[in-house]
Amino acid sequence: MDLGDIVTQEAIIPDLRVSSKKQLLQAIAEKASEQTGISARAIFDTILQRERLGSTGVGKGIAIPHGKFANFDRIVGVFARLHAPVDFEALDDQPVDIVFLLLAPESAGADHLKALSRIARVLRDPVRIGKLRATSDADALYAFLTDEQASNAA
Repeated sequence: MDLGDIVTQEAIIPDLRVSSKKQLLQAIAEKASEQTGISARAIFDTILQRERLGSTGVGKGIAIPHGKFANFDRIVGVFARLHAPVDFEALDDQPVDIVFLLLAPESAGADHLKALSRIARVLRDPVRIGKLRATSDADALYAFLTDEQASNAA
């Protein structure tokens, strides 16, 4: 599963300016709503409910919030590079500046887990993360996320 199958260029937020975790989740929910047709409120409520189970801030400034939806037929991602890091209650207590939201059908099962694993693998690559943090150009961010050569090295 390639990230290009999950995220489109239109789902990249290159320089998101927020000052809190709640604002961040609201902003990515709005972008995800544009991509999916699901209401921003429903997306926000679902990912907030998931955050209450435990932070999806996985460490090293990265968060992978996610949620599942009934009557939804595909796996969709939204990527955001924050202008300035925000406290996300991450596992390592470091503020977050790279966020990849993943939305999936309730029936996705293993495909949802494969997508989460793929995202985590790509975002663990220090070279790729360095490139993602170094640019606020949406086209470049998309290319760094979906570059096959880089992902085969991850």
